[in-house]
Amino acid sequence: MKLWFSLFLFGFSILVFSQNTKNYNIDGTSRKAIIYEPAVRSDKIPVVFVFHGHGGNANFVSRRIDVQNYYKEALVIFMEGLPGRTVPGLDPKGKMNGWQIFTNDLEGRDIKFFDEVFSDIHKNYKVDDRKIYLIGHSNGARFVNVLWKMRGDKITAICSASAQGGEMISGAVPLSVWMYIGNNDRIVSPKSQEQSIPIVKSNLGITEKGKTDGDKTLFSGIGNTELVLQESNSGHEFPKTSLKNIVEFFQKHSK
Repeated sequence: MKLWFSLFLFGFSILVFSQNTKNYNIDGTSRKAIIYEPAVRSDKIPVVFVFHGHGGNANFVSRRIDVQNYYKEALVIFMEGLPGRTVPGLDPKGKMNGWQIFTNDLEGRDIKFFDEVFSDIHKNYKVDDRKIYLIGHSNGARFVNVLWKMRGDKITAICSASAQGGEMISGAVPLSVWMYIGNNDRIVSPKSQEQSIPIVKSNLGITEKGKTDGDKTLFSGIGNTELVLQESNSGHEFPKTSLKNIVEFFQKHSK
């Protein structure tokens, strides 16, 4: 019994110590990220960045979009936004955590945060730069599209759920994209999100009709890129039941 209990504590300590919270100083402001180290070791480490929606935080999204439980070889980083983004009807004074939604607003504070974390992980881990992935929900998805436009050369694939990039991403470098749209979304209208589809297709050089697979349509793009367009009758929530498939989508793609 004593040996079993000791082994249990040892295993539990590994689980706890594989996660750490790190603070970064960005232009005099403290920024927070929760980092899950890989449970399965490899010579080169894939990386997944995750961005919560407006009003969220890193702790909550690490449980809601728990990539670490599906992609055990990856370094998974849950970033945390800051107040300052006003949202009419939801957060008119901008008191909740959020992200910049254009390439040039909020003085680029969140791009600087991403750049600092990206640089830091390269100092501390053997990062596989062929496998850098981003997931965002709602406001976080919009920021993922900002990063696609501004840092697309560093990114392999993205998942953008319940908010898309619009005209802002026009001309962004080709990379693989998983777009999720809830047809009953009352926060970000499905119609406005659908207007991004031809822009994404243009970026990926997609001209042919896709292949239907359940609630998803699959398109092949240039340079071995792929677009997965998932539409369901849900509302403004992240498609948690698709997380395993999203991770498998990432694992298919490398630079």
